[in-house]
Amino acid sequence: MFQALSDFYQVFVFFYTSALFLSYIMLAMLSFMGIARYKGYNSDLDDNTLMTSPLTPGISVVAPAYNEGKTIIANVRSLLTLNYPLFEVIIINDGSTDDTLEKLITEFELEETPFAYVPKLKSQPVKRIFKSKNSAFEILTVVDKVNGGTKADASNAGINASAFPYYLCTDVDCILERNTLLKMIKPILNNTTKVIAVGATLRMLNSCEVDEGVLKTVKPPRNLIPRFQELEYMRAYLLSKMGWSAINCVPNVSGGLGLFDKEISIRAGGYDPLSHAEDMDLITRMIAYMANNNQKYRIDYIPLSCCWTEGPPNIRILYRQRTRWARGLVQIFIVHRRILFNRRYKNMGLIVYPYALIFELIAPVIEFVGWIVFIILVLFGKINWQMTGFILIYTYTFTVMISTMVILWDQITFKYYRSIWEVLRLLVVAFLEPLFYHLISIYFSIRGYISYFTQKTFEWGTMTRQGVETETKVNVNPTV
Repeated sequence: MFQALSDFYQVFVFFYTSALFLSYIMLAMLSFMGIARYKGYNSDLDDNTLMTSPLTPGISVVAPAYNEGKTIIANVRSLLTLNYPLFEVIIINDGSTDDTLEKLITEFELEETPFAYVPKLKSQPVKRIFKSKNSAFEILTVVDKVNGGTKADASNAGINASAFPYYLCTDVDCILERNTLLKMIKPILNNTTKVIAVGATLRMLNSCEVDEGVLKTVKPPRNLIPRFQELEYMRAYLLSKMGWSAINCVPNVSGGLGLFDKEISIRAGGYDPLSHAEDMDLITRMIAYMANNNQKYRIDYIPLSCCWTEGPPNIRILYRQRTRWARGLVQIFIVHRRILFNRRYKNMGLIVYPYALIFELIAPVIEFVGWIVFIILVLFGKINWQMTGFILIYTYTFTVMISTMVILWDQITFKYYRSIWEVLRLLVVAFLEPLFYHLISIYFSIRGYISYFTQKTFEWGTMTRQGVETETKVNVNPTV
């Protein structure tokens, strides 16, 4: 009986893994289609036309900040240098306990000002709003509010203070490519169907060269943990999200960089201030609003890398980030359980949520149980070594193949890295990832699931950063 159960589990794991791999192959083909589709956008609407046209829509850049004193000045300056004809930058000081606000006031000559703040979305109270006395910073607004405990709460306050019909939500520690707004608005302007959100690829800022908040040279991270994340992000955005975009099944637009239709966002209720997966939560709300009102919509992704973010440089901080992500994923399925398998919500209910449930939420549990079963079988001498060896070689080979394909595809298409040696540094981690990084990611997910059901409250928390210096060609290796 015991042997029969163990054989059944191994066969189950084989077919489960095969189904996951088939989905990767499908997404890879769809991603090719999505990239071809984006090239049409990029050629149809020239950047110069957008820069000079009086019809180019305004965009509000919304960036929450909590205890970001080490990096706040360089990062705000980076946002102020974006290349777009009509935009504003809104920084939300979410009750920082360090010198974040003081540095902003001093550096940008801010003063408290009367402001028509209309709280259409729920957030903790806003205490003051600052504008600059210097006309050079007239597009900058700083919102000082009571800490809400989550990025979602702070983002809502920023949206309430925004003036334009679209808003770009980002993290204040991110460095954006100067033409980000020009690139991300194009899917909205070129589609006949209403586009309610647009995302783009994020990459690791660690070890890149930055000058005065402007990205100068892209390099793969030197440290191993951020380099694993670089590969993980490339695979998640270039393959997965671009693939889902081709069939209008994008599961979420990253909280690090997302352009949204403000009207639809507000009508959908904005971010849930209690959410720790605010990116997927907002997309779910917006799609539910469109479906409930029988309106057609699209959510698009563009394949360009428009945002570089500081990645956790060590296991301890990576653990804190990934357990929060895992808690957020559980929270999404509990809060929005009505979406799952619900035909009313079309692609979201019948494709996106089922896939996320089976291959994202449940996958760590299946793999974790699998390792426990493996250890038990070894201890009792009941292991089927032939089947086990086949499954391990099969999964390892396919994983390395997918990662290698994404790395080469990225380099051939976009050429972000200057030398073959930089590409080889990523190829090395493609072979190491299944043996190390993937295993600790599974453990972090399980810990996150457990903490969601055993802890009552969670906080946004303080992220320790080394920061981006302002001297020319400074190597950034932050401690986020």
